Amino acid sequence: MTDWDVIVIGSGAGGLCAAVALSNLGKRVLVLEQHYLPGGWTHTFALEGHKFSPGVHYVGQLGEGGRTREILEGLGVGADLEFNQLNPDGYDHIVFEDETFDIPRGRDNFMRRLVQRFPHERRGIGHYFQLMRKVDRGLSQAADITGIGDVLKLLLTAPAIIFHGMKPAATIIDRYVTDVRLKAILEARSGDHGMTPTRVPFALHVAIEAHYWDGGWYPRGGGGAIPKAFISRLKQNGGEIRMRTKVAQIILEVDDQQKRSVGVRLESGEELRAKTVISNADAWVTYNNLVGQKNLSERLAARVERLEPSVSALSLFIATDLDIDALGLDSGNYWIMHDTDVAATYRLAETDDLTGDGVFPGAFLTVTTRKDPGKIKDGIHTIEAFTFVSHKPFARWENSEMESRPQEYADFKERLKDRLLASIERVVPGIQDHLVLCELGTPLTNTHYVNAYCGNVYGTAKSKQQIGPKSLPVRTEINGLYHCGQSTAAHGVLGVMVTGIMAASKITGLPSSEILTSADEGELKLHSCAIPTIRQPEEVALHAAE
Repeated sequence: MTDWDVIVIGSGAGGLCAAVALSNLGKRVLVLEQHYLPGGWTHTFALEGHKFSPGVHYVGQLGEGGRTREILEGLGVGADLEFNQLNPDGYDHIVFEDETFDIPRGRDNFMRRLVQRFPHERRGIGHYFQLMRKVDRGLSQAADITGIGDVLKLLLTAPAIIFHGMKPAATIIDRYVTDVRLKAILEARSGDHGMTPTRVPFALHVAIEAHYWDGGWYPRGGGGAIPKAFISRLKQNGGEIRMRTKVAQIILEVDDQQKRSVGVRLESGEELRAKTVISNADAWVTYNNLVGQKNLSERLAARVERLEPSVSALSLFIATDLDIDALGLDSGNYWIMHDTDVAATYRLAETDDLTGDGVFPGAFLTVTTRKDPGKIKDGIHTIEAFTFVSHKPFARWENSEMESRPQEYADFKERLKDRLLASIERVVPGIQDHLVLCELGTPLTNTHYVNAYCGNVYGTAKSKQQIGPKSLPVRTEINGLYHCGQSTAAHGVLGVMVTGIMAASKITGLPSSEILTSADEGELKLHSCAIPTIRQPEEVALHAAE
């Protein structure tokens, strides 16, 4: 007899999305989470009473008809979520040494502002945005591909995705513009997919850009508000989540010469049975640790062996008594450029040597108390800052215990913390003299808290060999075992939720339209930014039309 219809391993947004979708359909669902906080990369944690959300910095497509909104409301969790709009006049700021370029809400507003700043690049900017629109439309059509006939149809209706989608983003950008600062602006937000612009497929770069064309939003209560809403719905449906419960193994049996998952074995030794198991863990944990390579086909084992993990990061969590108002900081994200060569950030992230001094080539900064004023405690603001690094410089300490790593590791962290503080000084001058709290997370921190192989932040690296048709499948080769999350079809909050819906669809045989049927149970609440209108640049004629 089975204990549950479905067991979900991991409480990231993808796993919780699948859990809620299936529980909405009457399935008995259990979610198992190894951390003491739910949510995976969407969790919120507290340090000395100050709250931080390391994996959620903004979410797109929450407007009417937006895909993120459709999923949240369609699962019946919309009424439990509120989002604050990021500054529509600059939800992303690209910060150079001598100027800051603000990216406004609205694709056409963004394009006009670029033309105003780079009038000599007017023609190239117009053509570049025209191509992005074509690729974006092609991506929408590509989502419905089920066979070779659909591929041939796509070739006729959206050739841009076929002929340009897999080329490196930097190659496409170089074709249309020449100004190095303009190129840096168009490439800077590569941090949202974690792949250098010299390698990332243009289609993925466009998908991320398009996700934010209608602006960005931040959940009230921080990222942790998302798992909170999902878990509330899961429990309403009779489902359950268990924290501090680490799965040691997925139990397999042979049925008609086919391997089938029948449950899980916990680290405690307890066994739980289920008709279906969904792993929301990353690919390495799922296949190497939970299933075991000996239980994989030769083809899948070889594929997992070749997988490239995404980049990892240093994460800086700050509480400060700086006068944020006087500094003019707002709810937008700050992409700090110390080099107009965006790829330099990723070259550094490939090295195993972090012994140098000085600032990092690039850094990302967000004032979370500007995004969610409810996070302010005793008048103190919170800031999160990040830069990409490799796991390699930290590998020597990966077998040490989290709370008892050697002094050498602590000293290394202290040097890196000083470098990252220096890297963000341009945006928050004086920050080093106004630290109420300052803690640094490393790739080892990521591995400990979210069970991320090599501390990866986006699952598999988003190279052309690992996305789209070449991504790992949601339905695995083992009967009854499904996989969702950043190592499969997509990443980011929306991306992993889509993979959760895909898992629920494949398990039940229902299309997403029959899974997302709870929108009438309440709409999510959107709070507009205090800035009422977008600063419009002087009207400019654009070369390329829709």
